[in-house]
Amino acid sequence: MTTTHEEQRRLLDPGEAETYAHWFGCLAEPTRVRLLHAVATSPDGLTVGELTSLLGIGQSTCSHHVQWLTKVGFVLVQKRGTATVVTVNEACCTGLPQAADAVMGMLSAQPCCPEAPADVVVRALRKEDWPTVLRIYGEGIATGNATFETEVPAQDYLEQHWLRDHRWVAEVDGQVAGWAAATAVSTRDCYAGVAETSVYVGDGFRGRGVGKALLRQQVCAADDTGLWTLQTSIFPENKASLALHRQSGFRTIGVRERIAQHHGRWRDTVFLERRTATPAE
Repeated sequence: MTTTHEEQRRLLDPGEAETYAHWFGCLAEPTRVRLLHAVATSPDGLTVGELTSLLGIGQSTCSHHVQWLTKVGFVLVQKRGTATVVTVNEACCTGLPQAADAVMGMLSAQPCCPEAPADVVVRALRKEDWPTVLRIYGEGIATGNATFETEVPAQDYLEQHWLRDHRWVAEVDGQVAGWAAATAVSTRDCYAGVAETSVYVGDGFRGRGVGKALLRQQVCAADDTGLWTLQTSIFPENKASLALHRQSGFRTIGVRERIAQHHGRWRDTVFLERRTATPAE
């Protein structure tokens, strides 16, 4: 039976509403939004002096806004020598979109997938593609922010677990540049339409729309074949992947704090899902 819009809606509890109101209230001041953007787009952070110059405001005003953003938890402040350096709190990179999804996600139309670049061709994975697919998998593992896997799984294992009709590769100039696959989340019949997705782009092809093309194919194929839910878990540090999935209609369900260890360090993941607009009854 199809779940109606009203049945899916969940009102925020008072504690969540108060927290989100505090966050949004802090960002009601445009200078703080500009300051947070400047810090978030600077990998090594910025000193208060650099922020003062960049934003064209006085140092006392800058310090005042930094204190507000620190209090709410959007930025972190630390000393480097004699300088005060402001860096983005990675948690806010997931917390803010999560808050926006919670407040607005169920009320707004599901975004469509962005158009794929014309020079990227997506097709079904073929037997001869496996060596390149495994190599690209390894390149993703090497980044440290793609997966909890530390070694490339065996081809036989992937062939057994990846859904047969949901394995794709992207080609650029005749070369396999990336791959995408979906895995069933359960063997139970009631979860037959729920799948976990993976998208990997090879070294030298990132930033060219390969991931966008693969995810578009993955989403369209899911809608066409009766997969009503796609889900994925992404490290908060992998901002490019988070942005790509949100552009393709995925919404943040939550942050799974310290969900597993990776090279001896506890890591968080952001859990996202995309629901088809018209699930089968």
